[in-house]
Order: sequence, then structure tokens, then C-alpha cells
Amino acid sequence: MQQLTNSEEQLMQHLWKLEKAFMKDLLEAFPEPKPATTTVATLLKRMIDKQFVAYTEFGNSREYYPLVKKTDYFSKHVNGLISNFFNNSASQFASFFTTETNLSQVELEELKKIIDSEILKKKK
Repeated sequence: MQQLTNSEEQLMQHLWKLEKAFMKDLLEAFPEPKPATTTVATLLKRMIDKQFVAYTEFGNSREYYPLVKKTDYFSKHVNGLISNFFNNSASQFASFFTTETNLSQVELEELKKIIDSEILKKKK
């Protein structure tokens, strides 16, 4: 799976949220100042070439939709991050994440619940 640029990723976030969208829907999803239509069209073309996005034609209009699930994209990049920056060690990543991100006690307890739940699933 290829990497998206920051601009492509921002557009992809809108498309994941909308699930299917025409150009006008995508433009409306952006905050002010909105990008030019030509900019969004260029990004969509690149994302189609990278096989992240496809479209269905309705007359002169195209309805765009994602080909890659958000969870698949981000899990690949998190795994790459763990591999490249934490010697392929999830525990080193977890240690860094929990100590360097200013998580509150409530957030840490929530993470602990998630981890405990996953441990129980693995035991089955």
C-alpha cells in the first residue's frame, strides 16, 4: 500500500467520513478557506492512480468512494511506525505513547481496559 501525502490524507479523511461523495460534497467538507476545485480534482486523480479511490459516473458527475478502509490504512502505518522507530517492539511503542503524550489518568485507565479486553480474547 502506498503512502498518501498530507493533502491526500486530509481529503481521504473526508471521503471516509462521507463514504461516497460528489466533488461538491468534498468541497463542502473542507473548512474555510476551501481548496480550489482544481486542487481537489488533482488530488482525487492521484488517489485514483494510487488505487485509494474510485468513482461511479452519473452523466457528467462522478461519485467518489474509498477503496481502502481507514482502519487498514492506519494499521499499516502504525505497524510501520512501530517497526521503523521502535525496533519492532510494541511494548517500546506503548511505553513511549503512554509517557510522552500527556494522557490523563482516565485515558490511561481506558487504554488499560482495552488492553485487558484484548488479553482475554487472546486467551480464548
